[in-house]
Amino acid sequence: LKLFWQCKMIYTPAEDSYLLKSEVIKYAVGKKVLDIGSGSGIQAKAALLAGAKSVLAADISEEAISNLSKDGIRAVKSDLFSNVKGNFSLIIFNPPYLPYEKKEDYESSLATSGGEKGDELIIRFIEAAGEHLARRGIILIVLSSLTPKKRILECIRKHSMYYEVLSSKSLFMEELEVWKISPINLKPDFSH
Repeated sequence: LKLFWQCKMIYTPAEDSYLLKSEVIKYAVGKKVLDIGSGSGIQAKAALLAGAKSVLAADISEEAISNLSKDGIRAVKSDLFSNVKGNFSLIIFNPPYLPYEKKEDYESSLATSGGEKGDELIIRFIEAAGEHLARRGIILIVLSSLTPKKRILECIRKHSMYYEVLSSKSLFMEELEVWKISPINLKPDFSH
């Protein structure tokens, strides 16, 4: 399945990108930000404009890294966190989250498919994210109603995290959601 994430094309911002961007603007202020799978750089640029303390963009695509660098964004070529060092108070990820579809054109599927079931890349991301999340850090991630969530939720719990849905948008064939994932010790206590 490794080939699913060797994407050559840069994902053009779409509804999911803009939904996530609206949350990035709210959460990036004063934060040390990591934008995983940065692509066009829409989230990295939004974080910078919102007043992030620093921004690092990471992407597996050589072309994306070149474009991000030309735009003045600090960028590193990385398969998820493979070449990322340090901890971040905000980690952003707009992953390929759809199940693999044989009918989809190959290049396009590299940018949209998160694996055979659609959750494999997201699980890999969550498995590794904790090592790069600052003590009180958070993750912002986009998911689709077409993404299977059972194993993702199990992975979040396994890593002593919880999630909440910050925003959503209904489209013709799916509903998109932006999730905030945080360490369990940051979960609000409403019992008082």
